Amino acid sequence: MAGCAARRALAVGSRWWSRSLTGARGLRPLCAAGGAGAFPPVATTTTRRHLSSRNRPEGKVLETVGVFEVPKQNGKYETGQLFLHSVFGYRGVVLFPWQARLYDRDVASAAPEKAENPAGHGSKEVKGKTHTYYQVLIDARDCPHISQRSQTEAVTFLANHDDSRALYAIPGLDYVSHEDILPYTSTDQVPIQHELFERFLLYDQTKAPPFVARETLRAWQEKNHPWLELSDVHRETTENIRVTVIPFYMGMRVCPFLNTHLFSIPSQWRYCIRLENLDSDVVQLRERHWRIFSLSGTLETVRGRGVVGREPVLSKEQPAFQYSSHVSLQASSGHMWGTFRFERPDGSHFDVRIPPFSLESNKDEKTPPSGLHW
Repeated sequence: MAGCAARRALAVGSRWWSRSLTGARGLRPLCAAGGAGAFPPVATTTTRRHLSSRNRPEGKVLETVGVFEVPKQNGKYETGQLFLHSVFGYRGVVLFPWQARLYDRDVASAAPEKAENPAGHGSKEVKGKTHTYYQVLIDARDCPHISQRSQTEAVTFLANHDDSRALYAIPGLDYVSHEDILPYTSTDQVPIQHELFERFLLYDQTKAPPFVARETLRAWQEKNHPWLELSDVHRETTENIRVTVIPFYMGMRVCPFLNTHLFSIPSQWRYCIRLENLDSDVVQLRERHWRIFSLSGTLETVRGRGVVGREPVLSKEQPAFQYSSHVSLQASSGHMWGTFRFERPDGSHFDVRIPPFSLESNKDEKTPPSGLHW
C-alpha cells in the first residue's frame, strides 16, 4: 500500500484510536497514536484534526479493520457502506439515507435580513436546503468508549397504550451527516458487531459495497418509517460553538379521565442536539436556557445546569458532545429556541444560541415500532 495515496490501511486499537484527515481530499491513515504499527503522518498543507488516544491503555495492540475509500463529495452512500464517524470515531454501517432540509443560519447570516420569525424570538427566516443524512448502526464494541460524548440511543418512541407513560429506546442507532462519513472497505463478512447487523444485511461479494439489504430491513424501514423519519435539521454557530438540532415527532399521548373523557392529549417530540467546538480553546457547558412556545398560547421557560445531567468540556481533543431529550406540548405544534451558557478557563462566560426550530406534528397516527426484541 505504500505510495498509494487513495487507499491506506485502517487500523484501530482495542479501545482508542486517533485520526488525521483533511477536507476535500480526506484520506489519511487511521491509527492509535504512538502505538506499534501506526502509519507515519502524510504531508499536507491543510489543517488536520486529531482525536486524542493518550488514554489508550498500555499494552494494547492495533488491529487492522479495513482500507479507506475516497469520501464522496457528490452523491450519497448506499445501504451497507462501512464508515468511521469523523467526529465521534465509532465504526458503523449505513442502513439507508434520508433527504433532510437543512436550515443553516451560518449561511443565512451573510444574506440580507428577512422578516421576523413568527415565534417572536427575533430570529430571521432561513430557507432550507436539501442535505443527506444517514440512519446507521453503531458497532457495539465502540459504544462504551463514546458514551461520554455521544448517546448511542438516538431513536426513542412512545410505549403502547397499556403503558402510555413510558418511552422506549433502540440502542446503537444514530443519524449521521454526509460530511461525517469516512468510508472504508473490509474483507470481514461481519465487520460490525450489532444485534441487527446480520438480521438487516447480507454479505454479497459481487456487490459494492458487499453488504446488501435483507428483506427484513426493507420491511422494518417501511413499517416503522414514521418513527425513524428525519426531515429537518437546524444549525447555528456562536463564537465558534456550532449547535445542530434535529427534532422528531413521536406522536400523541392520550390520558383518559374517568374512562369517559380525554383529560389531555399532549404531543410528544424528541430532539437530538450536537455541540461542536470549532476552535482550539477549551470551554465547558454550564447552563441551558430554553423557551418553549405552544400554539395553545403558552410560553414556557426552562433553566438548568448542564444537559442530561452533564456539563461537558469541549476541547481540541474532544470537540463535540451529542445528546437527545424530549418535550411535550398541549397543542399540535409549537417552537423551541434558547441558549447554552459556556465557561472559559479564565472563568468568563458567554451564551451560545440554540437555533429556533419548529415542532410540527405529522398527520399519520403513529404506533410503536414492531419486530424489535431486546
